[in-house]
Amino acid sequence: MTLSNGKVDAPVFNGDAKKAFKVFIGYDPREDAAYEVCRYSLLKRSSIPVEVIPIKQPDLRSKGLYWRERGPTESTEFSFSRFLTPHLADFDGWAMFVDCDFLYTADIKELTDLIDDNYAIMCVHHDYAPKETTKMDGAVQTVYPRKNWSSMVLYNCGHPKNRILTPDVVNSQTGAYLHRFMWLEDHEIGSIPFVWNFLVGHNKVDENDPAAFPKAIHYTSGGPWFESYKNCEFAELWVNEEEENVVD
Repeated sequence: MTLSNGKVDAPVFNGDAKKAFKVFIGYDPREDAAYEVCRYSLLKRSSIPVEVIPIKQPDLRSKGLYWRERGPTESTEFSFSRFLTPHLADFDGWAMFVDCDFLYTADIKELTDLIDDNYAIMCVHHDYAPKETTKMDGAVQTVYPRKNWSSMVLYNCGHPKNRILTPDVVNSQTGAYLHRFMWLEDHEIGSIPFVWNFLVGHNKVDENDPAAFPKAIHYTSGGPWFESYKNCEFAELWVNEEEENVVD
């Protein structure tokens, strides 16, 4: 459900804003419906205070935080702006970045309970090499080491290593440097169970193992908000969530 003023660039709170866990969601106008469902599903199931903040490229540009030109391999408007998360969180505490094409089926508290201050970031360590050459609405599907690791990241924003992620660095560094977390050593990247970034079409549900059911479904190649993906796996769950959001 959109805000009363029709915009989605203001924070949305669930609980006490002063103690809220900050969740930055990548926003692209082509996927407004995806953002709304991601936000709704997260807040609906959260038992802890959460502050949802969309990362909108026009807003960042107007504030002088983002100025790099869009490259041919950037499938969304937040391909690089996502790495401003620690800066946007004032390099304080823990915060999360997540792509907008997620649907949460579990309480985000279960994820925050996994936070370990020994790490600079924590994410799902996918071994993912897509076979298709395009995704979403015709965007180029690129293949690179640590692909999809950066699609959902818990950032230890106060960690000294993450202070390198200034607007200057985010606007000038290569995609390889940023998406592969090359400012960090391997031991500074903590691991999270794959169910918190369950890749549709790649990860599989084990009916005999409840622990394998996704807690956060990632429609990484495209979701039901695109006509060509309206019948993808878990499409019904997403559609039901969207309809419920509209009613609310």
